[in-house]
This record gives sequence, structure tokens and C-alpha cells, in this order.
Amino acid sequence: MEYPPAEPLSLSLPSRPVRRRRWLRRTLLAIVVFIGCAGGVFYWRPLWVIDEATMVWLRWAGVKSEYVQLGPHRIHYLIGGQGKPLVLVHGLGGKAQNFALWIPALVRRGYRVYALDLLGYGDSDRPDVDYSMALEADILNQFFDSQHIARADLGGWSMGGWVALKFAVAHPERVRRVFVDDSAGVFFKPAFDPKLFHPTTTEQVQQLLAWLTPQAARIPKFVARDIIRELHPTQWVVDRAMKSMQSGADLLDNKLSSIQAPVLIVWGKQDILIPLSCGETMHREIPGSSLAVFDGCGHLAPVECADRILPETLQFLQAEPAPTPFRRDFPR
Repeated sequence: MEYPPAEPLSLSLPSRPVRRRRWLRRTLLAIVVFIGCAGGVFYWRPLWVIDEATMVWLRWAGVKSEYVQLGPHRIHYLIGGQGKPLVLVHGLGGKAQNFALWIPALVRRGYRVYALDLLGYGDSDRPDVDYSMALEADILNQFFDSQHIARADLGGWSMGGWVALKFAVAHPERVRRVFVDDSAGVFFKPAFDPKLFHPTTTEQVQQLLAWLTPQAARIPKFVARDIIRELHPTQWVVDRAMKSMQSGADLLDNKLSSIQAPVLIVWGKQDILIPLSCGETMHREIPGSSLAVFDGCGHLAPVECADRILPETLQFLQAEPAPTPFRRDFPR
């Protein structure tokens, strides 16, 4: 039996324009999925996304994240640059990343910058202790020892300014110059309720921001919810620190005159959390100190007015010989 000849198989591929369209559709779909996932992550954890992006930026600027064991406590810190040592101390409920806007600029100016998470904050340990200013100043002293820092420039913001000034009183030989921004440490009657630092609703978060900055715009509810979530793990630490501060045991009234190092006191004129009168008291009590007051700034002055405050701080740190004391008001 004869069979008809088989026809040749045709294995033709899609034309190039068809393949290109398919590739484009798949690429666009992948981009849409990625944006959707990224948007979902940002909606659920916006502060985590901002922190991670900040750390990427700091690493790109040559800043590393490290840990050191100080006795029984593990302390996290950021470090970058080469040159003269400069140690930065954050405020109540804060962390080393609060200085993210400053660190790369200081590194470029020839400083070896250390910014630590105080005991109880950021990624440092949270032991069951009193979180007094005396304890945090001792942690700072141990940190100097661990990094083999004999003498350094020192900067503190808010509660961190209190720690820095207490350290300067106790260890004058270890401090070259000190700058403090909207610093606690001397007696004043607070106008705020301590519960301000325990927001549980989006409206309470908005109230907290209004106390921190005169430029407080309304923030999205999803961001407010994440702020509440972010503050929760350290709330008991903040309570202990507030209790210690309110006891008055570590107040620096009538003790600041022993500081011999040049001191720059920076204040946001519209700070209602810690009023300018505290800065004026410090200026009177610290011999040779300078007071710089920036109009249009609140308690978050080092961030919201960084473009004006950072140059003034750098001028103070780099002045040779030591700068002449002054009281200067900077307009908006």
C-alpha cells in the first residue's frame, strides 16, 4: 500500500514584533506588581521603609552600623569618617539615626563621627534599670573607653544635651567642645502632660507633633498608626527616664559653671516643649558659652532648620582659636 508523502512540519516562531509585545506586557506587569507590593509595604510600615532607605544612604556615605559590649549591655552605634572624633547623643525616645542629616556633612568636614543609641533606645539593649541621666552619662563614658577616645567634640539634642552636659561636668578632660540643641538639664515647669509621649490615637500623634514643631502639618493616618507602633517598645523606658528626670536628682542647676570647654547652645525660638528660658539659663551659668536662637524653629530644630543650624555648628567646631562667646538671634 502506498502512502502519500508526509508534509514537512512547520515550526514557525512568533514574529519579532509579537515577541517584543509579549516581553513588554510581562515587564509592565512585573513593574506594576513591584510597585503594588512596595506601596503595600510602605502603607503598612512607612517608618521601617524610611529607616531602611536612610541606612542605605548612610552606608553609601561611608557610615557603618556597629555594636559594642559595655559590661553587660550591648550598645548599637553608627560610625563613619576619619579625623577628629565627634560623638553625638540623641534625645528621649530617639536613636542614632536622628542625626542622619548631619553625619555625612560632618564626615566630609574631616570628623570621625560616632552616634550611639543610648541604653534602652534604638537597637541597644533594654535592661531593667532606672534610665537616669547619670546612668546614660556613665554609658557614654564607657563608650569613650571602648573606642579609645581620649578627648572628643560632643553634641547632644534634647535629653541627649543633658547627658552631654552631665558628661562634660564629670569628665572635663575628655571634652574638647560641646554643642547642645534644645537641651534639657535645668529646672523648668513643663507645660506638657507626660502622657504626650504615649500617643494611642492618630489625633494624639498630631498633638505630639504640634508640641515638637511649629510647622506641624497633618500627617496621613497610616503614618500616625506606624508612629504609635514604633513608640510602643520603648514606652516603658521613656517612663523610667521621665521619672528619673522629674526626681531632680540629675539636674545641672548651679553645676554648669565648672564646664571649661567652649559650649554652643542652640535653640529653636518656637520650642514649647523645652522653652528658650532653659537655654538662657545655661548660657548664664556656663562661662564662655554662646547662645544661638533660630526663629521659625521648634524642638526639632536640628532637622527642620538643619540648613541654618548645621553651618553655625560647624563654624563653632572648627573655629581656631576658640570662638568668642555671643548671644545671637537668627531670623527666619
